Amino acid sequence: MTMPTFFIPHGGGPCFFMDPADPDRPHSDPMWHPMQAYLAGLIAGLDERPRAILLVSGHWEEAAFTVHVGDRPSLLFDYHGFPPHTYALRWDAPGAPAVARRAASLLQEAGFATAEEEARGWDHGVFVPMKVALPDADIPLAQMSLRHDLDSAAHIAAGRALAPLRDEGVLIVGSGMSFHNLRVRGPQAFAPSTAWDYALTAAVTDPDADSRARRVAAWEGLSQARFAHPREEHLLPLMVALGAGGDAPATCDHRSNVLGWTVSGYRFG
Repeated sequence: MTMPTFFIPHGGGPCFFMDPADPDRPHSDPMWHPMQAYLAGLIAGLDERPRAILLVSGHWEEAAFTVHVGDRPSLLFDYHGFPPHTYALRWDAPGAPAVARRAASLLQEAGFATAEEEARGWDHGVFVPMKVALPDADIPLAQMSLRHDLDSAAHIAAGRALAPLRDEGVLIVGSGMSFHNLRVRGPQAFAPSTAWDYALTAAVTDPDADSRARRVAAWEGLSQARFAHPREEHLLPLMVALGAGGDAPATCDHRSNVLGWTVSGYRFG
């Protein structure tokens, strides 16, 4: 079976795990509940369970696409100002070094420079949404970085190179936020974030795969683009998921409002 690919919103910091009495159970402000429910159904809603996950987070950038090859990655608590218990969260899934090296090989065949590392922990773009989606932590996961030039077309091309993994039982997930402007929230964010979201969704769900890729690569021309992403690192995981999705149908399978932001998630295939 060919796996789909996803672009998921990973929320804000440890937003789904704010109950100090039971930190392993998702518990969040009600505004996060729709996103939490979406993430909880991500793996459960698949027709077949993946043998591994390859995840690209908006919180890891390197000069070249870099894969994490550790067997048991630690967690990197790269958020600030949250309650003490959120710095003791656990998500103990095994790493997937063979999948990571297979991904690097595919990228190299497509002409991309790659690198490996094994010391960096999984950032919150990995363990926070995956702790909701996969609470038993029982599917191996490999993380891949963004490339710090943030070139949209290159990230789409990298996704295309990774597409064979889908036929090898690997679920490819881009983890970011479709809207990510931390300087604005509340009612003043709603209208421009919604305009952006509908423009982005129209591009992402273009039924013509070539047109879809062109429109999303040219995202800066969409309505409210730089309002939505003063810097695009949280959008680039979408490019990888889109590229890996190839000609597969694209759908917006989540939309919610948090902090005044309209936020979406997408599925390819």
